[in-house]
Amino acid sequence: MKIFDNSSTITGFILLGFPCPREEQVLLFVLFSAVYLLTLMGNGSIICAVRWDQRLHTPMYILLANFSFLEICYVTSTVPNMLANILSDTKVISFSGCFLQFYFFFSLGSTECFFLAIMAFDRYLAICRPLHYPTIMTGRLCTTLVVSCWGLGFLWFLIPIIIISQMSFCGSRIIDHFLCDPGPLLTLTCTRMPVIELTSSTLSSLLLFIPFLCIMVFYALVIQAVLRVPTTTGQRKAFSTCGSHLAVVSLFYGSVMVMYVSPTSEHKAGMHKIITLFYSVVTPLINPVIYSLRNKDMKDAIKKLVGLWTVWLSCLEHHPVTKGLQLPFPVRRHT
Repeated sequence: MKIFDNSSTITGFILLGFPCPREEQVLLFVLFSAVYLLTLMGNGSIICAVRWDQRLHTPMYILLANFSFLEICYVTSTVPNMLANILSDTKVISFSGCFLQFYFFFSLGSTECFFLAIMAFDRYLAICRPLHYPTIMTGRLCTTLVVSCWGLGFLWFLIPIIIISQMSFCGSRIIDHFLCDPGPLLTLTCTRMPVIELTSSTLSSLLLFIPFLCIMVFYALVIQAVLRVPTTTGQRKAFSTCGSHLAVVSLFYGSVMVMYVSPTSEHKAGMHKIITLFYSVVTPLINPVIYSLRNKDMKDAIKKLVGLWTVWLSCLEHHPVTKGLQLPFPVRRHT
């Protein structure tokens, strides 16, 4: 990859991030740090609950645990670098760091699209084919679907990213964003490459619309089947199992489709940042809340997990080795 700026070689890109006074940047650092920690705790709690509660060892919750792990990876691909950028005076990111973030951010986003589709497929089988569900959605098929999502997600944008990384960049090296995004990167190239832009746009469109159409088809069949249920209670129960997933799909696709159907389309930089921030940082924070509040089994498992954690802390406090040590957090005692 060659970078030219007044005939001199540049050593990296400059991510503008969120230009604002120093006091506001410190506030943003604290806010995003808190959001990041809460996201790790929320999604980590779902993973632990599924791991330790035998009742949740079913395909639906195994997919949910994998989805939570994906959300942790997704937010980690952006937030740590964003926090470092907020505190940095130079705002510089190396070429390798920029394209690594570019690759992982879009690969994890692609994997999320596929995961949302197979989770909809799982709900379709559970509601429309309940008698055949155990024989169709076996552990082997579930594992195959999970591995396929990760593999396909990390291969989807590989070739375009490699091609863009080998292009020559001229003039300004400033990216008015908090992450390495294809739109600003393509505007920095020495010569425009319509083929690359078209390829990137086509892959983005296919990635978004194919899984989204699959989700819509699955849920159309689910709604058709649920409306045939004779009792209102049965209908409500069936819809409740799909409500949380539909909410997550709406949050993710509602924001992503605005941005990446055409990566070189002109968006105001501020709006671009806000929308990207929503689906890459806010959505992974909200998802565990959605799945926990709308799912009784998950709520019970998390309560059980919190109880086990409290008991463990209580035992740790009274252990001969740790007795007398001041723990950094209060322990609720059971009576």
